[in-house]
Amino acid sequence: MRKPISGKISTELTVGQVAARAGVAVSTLHFYESKGLIKSWRNQGNQRRYAREVLRRVAVIRVAQRTGIALAQIREALEALPDGRTPTTEDWMKLSANWRGELNDRIDRLMRLRDQLDGCIGCGCLSLADCPLRNPWDKLSRQGTGPRLLDPD
Repeated sequence: MRKPISGKISTELTVGQVAARAGVAVSTLHFYESKGLIKSWRNQGNQRRYAREVLRRVAVIRVAQRTGIALAQIREALEALPDGRTPTTEDWMKLSANWRGELNDRIDRLMRLRDQLDGCIGCGCLSLADCPLRNPWDKLSRQGTGPRLLDPD
């Protein structure tokens, strides 16, 4: 909550205020800061302070995380903004458009996994009745370890 200071409205927020307004734990803010996603400064009493604009950055980070975007990618996208400013609606449109292809690929992989889940786990283990049909003579083992049929990438 902003508090008037000598008749002016403070644009500084404490870590507790940001956590409450953003709906995250204080430790989450510290983590985001350690990863270079948000910034704070210390006041004279050595307490963290944040600009109000950090609330929008936290919102963008949380939405991107919910879609499965890696924190490193989120940081790169936010760093690409001019002067590290708070993302605008237009910025979000660009960021989300850039991530759309990756999200579509992930959705396709998950749909393949869902559709094949009842059959073979795709590892070439020959432990299921379907495996000799999907992987006769364990041919997939020549390609390496791991699930070869479910995640061809």
